[in-house]
Amino acid sequence: MFTAAAESFLRQAREIQEDELRRFAARVSALLQGPEPGPEAVDGLQRLHLTVAATKYPRNDIYCDSCRLDGKFVALLQTVLCSPRSPEQIQVLCAAILREMSPCNDLILYCDEIQDTKLLSLVSSVLLAQENKGEVAAVGQHVVKVLERRLPEGQSARFLLPVLANVISLSPESLTEEQSNVVSKKLADWLRYASIQQGMAQPSGGFFSSPRTKQPAPITEVDGTVATDFFTVLSVAQHYTQDQWLNVQTFSMLRNWLLCYGGKELNTFNPDDRAGMDRSVTSMVPTTPRAGQLLLPRERLRDKAFEYCQRLIEQSNRRPLKKDDGDLQKACLIEAVTIMDIICKQDSSYVCRAVSFLKILHSRICGDATYARALLPIAQFFLNHSKLAAVDSDAIYKHLFTDIPAQLFHNPSLAFEFVQFCKDNSQLFTDSSSIFRQSFPNLFKFLAWNSPPLISEFVDLLPFLLDAGTTIEIFHLLLDLPCLTAALDIQLRAAALPASEKAGGDPAGKPATCLEAFRHPLYKSMFQYLLRTKSAPQDASESLVPLRQLLGSLAGSPRVVQCAETVPVLLELFFRVVAEFADGSLINQLVVLLLQRSDQLYEIPEFKEDVYRVLGSELAVLCRLRPALVVELSTEILEFSGAVSNIQSKEAIFTHMAWAIGEYLSVSYDKRCTVEQITRFFETLEAVLFEITQLRPQASTPSCAPRAISVLMATLTKLAARSQDLIPRVSMFLSKMRTFVQSPAVTSVYCEEDLEEILIRATELMNLLKMPSVAQFVFTPPPASTRFQREVNDFLPLALRMVTQFLEPAAGSMPQIRQSLCELVKAGLIPSHLRTLTALLSHHWSE
Repeated sequence: MFTAAAESFLRQAREIQEDELRRFAARVSALLQGPEPGPEAVDGLQRLHLTVAATKYPRNDIYCDSCRLDGKFVALLQTVLCSPRSPEQIQVLCAAILREMSPCNDLILYCDEIQDTKLLSLVSSVLLAQENKGEVAAVGQHVVKVLERRLPEGQSARFLLPVLANVISLSPESLTEEQSNVVSKKLADWLRYASIQQGMAQPSGGFFSSPRTKQPAPITEVDGTVATDFFTVLSVAQHYTQDQWLNVQTFSMLRNWLLCYGGKELNTFNPDDRAGMDRSVTSMVPTTPRAGQLLLPRERLRDKAFEYCQRLIEQSNRRPLKKDDGDLQKACLIEAVTIMDIICKQDSSYVCRAVSFLKILHSRICGDATYARALLPIAQFFLNHSKLAAVDSDAIYKHLFTDIPAQLFHNPSLAFEFVQFCKDNSQLFTDSSSIFRQSFPNLFKFLAWNSPPLISEFVDLLPFLLDAGTTIEIFHLLLDLPCLTAALDIQLRAAALPASEKAGGDPAGKPATCLEAFRHPLYKSMFQYLLRTKSAPQDASESLVPLRQLLGSLAGSPRVVQCAETVPVLLELFFRVVAEFADGSLINQLVVLLLQRSDQLYEIPEFKEDVYRVLGSELAVLCRLRPALVVELSTEILEFSGAVSNIQSKEAIFTHMAWAIGEYLSVSYDKRCTVEQITRFFETLEAVLFEITQLRPQASTPSCAPRAISVLMATLTKLAARSQDLIPRVSMFLSKMRTFVQSPAVTSVYCEEDLEEILIRATELMNLLKMPSVAQFVFTPPPASTRFQREVNDFLPLALRMVTQFLEPAAGSMPQIRQSLCELVKAGLIPSHLRTLTALLSHHWSE
């Protein structure tokens, strides 16, 4: 009921009209100007805030010059916000509305004179929302001045630290080195010297409240024992003091502060300088001072922060009394290790202390799956510092890349962080470390289970996984990705079975379900290969055929279908990257596998169709990169092209293969091309075209795409132009196409436009073959530049039409055709190769 009411109110807010909004704002204005704004004013401001938030996009259309909330009302909101008589709830709502309206031209707020920390926090939040670097700098510098002074009684710095955190996120160059030193000193004290006694409960003021004060109790650890060390975010108390809250806030902003101000000198802020600050932190020269030498503020902060992180890691070893405290332990552990890594980058003298500490930590938590996310920053630390510390970290990397993906692929947050870790350290997959290079099959488990959310991350990561040694295996992995998703589903379900049901079935019989097959001897090795954790380059695609068939029952699973939808995107990227480094041998191998795997895909119709489309277009690219493969792989290509079933089920691949045969089976591309080879290809494709166009009374006409018929006709014509003994055969065949397209059996299958296109192409090709020298020139161009080859492909339809116009001119049109061609040639509007064609045609016509 609440959800329906909320949706109804949101819809009303989005549809509110200008006049209605103005009247509502006037009522709220009257309530705010009353003697004591009460609950009605609060309710009105809440409704107005929701309306502004629901209608603020696009901001430029609503709240700039047109000002749906007029300037007087905006001024009133600012006055009420800054008034000391305004109730706190009213001030908070006014600030929230002004933030939603930002950036706003009517804003006249300033923070320079505000000393009250609560009010300064509210006003600063509005100013920071203006997206103006000058305003950000002014807020940051004033907040630092307030923090530097001793705050009046009742004021607390805890309201200002969130403002300061926003300032350094928006514009870290806003603070000078002196100002950052002031804050660093404060942060170091708040981290290390917070009270170790619990705060006192605020008296309720009721009749039974006792005026007597109790001695404050000590803080405790998460396991309930009394704390014997300094206060941290993992210390437990019923009530917290102000300095303890500051301790917690300091830790929450510590990472960003160290990144911005922990490791480099700062210049005085220049409002005219719009250049952003590089927040990356590089390794610094050790800055540990000599004995008796005072630490600089940023060095002292690093020292106290390192101690703080050490204590947090020790506290994370305690058994918590509450589940929420256990979750907090893990989150703080991750943050502590990350901060220690930053500190060691800024001061290498901390590395040795941190290495031994984190080695012990890894040994303690590596066997606990609930701490898996903490293994990522630990691994990052050793990647950054193991060389400097001269320690062997292979065991840490091996456990991370071998065990974690295999066991926790179904954890979505871990999957994202793991893949992000791989992206951030992508050089790991291009260096010589075998641990990373051999573990890429494990990474695909994350994608198989968590696609499409991880697709963009894998688009960035995949190029780093590909090289000459991994190309073939990754090609198989991509094609089997939906199958892997189904196998992971079975693995999870099998793990959840009771022990009594985990025993394998009858080894001699055939398993009835996928769960039974998971442990059945016939399928166990197939599952193991598909779910492998390390690279296994041997080609096992054919051996997985029974497993793909078995897992067909899961083809309709939403998770499997979603995974299948990501494969075409990754396949296109795969071929684009491979094309940059593949040599002739690898291209040949890919083409053979492409043709073979087209018969070995997971049975999802939409998936197969999309994969065929991608494989077809990429096959054409591979042939363009290496035209000689048509001759070198003639056996495999002839076997694929000679199967009529391929033209019907894999039209996209077949059509591009037939095009490549006609385009590249020529002595112009490969001197090894012989007349015998041309004849073999011709006869194979001729038989296929005959089969799909033959009209037989007792048989139905095979249905295939009109494009495939046109490509086959063009390919046969090209081959005949190169071996002119074949011209009579193809000419006779083309002459029969009119009968084919006019047959009732054909017209019931194809639309009129498709049949017309087929007939036009057959006529053009037949006319071209009437002039063998012209046909040879058009279809067998001499070796030339890439630009010339593009011209041939781009203007081939024009050449065919030109031939038809010459050979079948309308009455009295030939002089005009010839004159137009001559004018185009003189004007340079006909490409160079077509000029030669024009000359040949003119010569033929004059004869």
